[in-house]
Amino acid sequence: MNQQRLPIEIKLHQESRVLEISFDDGAHYRLPCEYLRVYSPSAAVRGHSPATAKLQLGKERVNIKELQQIGHYAVKIFFDDGHNSGLYDWQYLYKLGRAWQPLWLDYLKRIEETGYSRQGPDPFEELEARGEAPSELPASVAPIAGLEPKGEH
Repeated sequence: MNQQRLPIEIKLHQESRVLEISFDDGAHYRLPCEYLRVYSPSAAVRGHSPATAKLQLGKERVNIKELQQIGHYAVKIFFDDGHNSGLYDWQYLYKLGRAWQPLWLDYLKRIEETGYSRQGPDPFEELEARGEAPSELPASVAPIAGLEPKGEH
């Protein structure tokens, strides 16, 4: 996946707290605000190494207030909890869309290990309940190795 993917459309759905992104290869992602917030590329979240990363808790109801395009390579997201550091470049957003399932499951596992109990519904389950797929890939995009597609509900 060395080829640069560029977004052709970005829509913010504040009521449902979802950022919808379509890319030039036909990939289409619906990324919940909570997911984007807990995987912020900022140093405040990621740290300067994996050992200094800070697990984000209590972000279940976070929303996006504003999006600001940065040049032709990224978007800055302003969250309603005050977080606005970290630039989401197009390749990082593409990765978050493609790998949403293992990343989200890893996040849920890590917060469970701390004893934290999420306060609210799972945002990906909410998407599916509305009949919206978190990820739609064109036939030309190979699935991530080791992941089986989810069956029909």
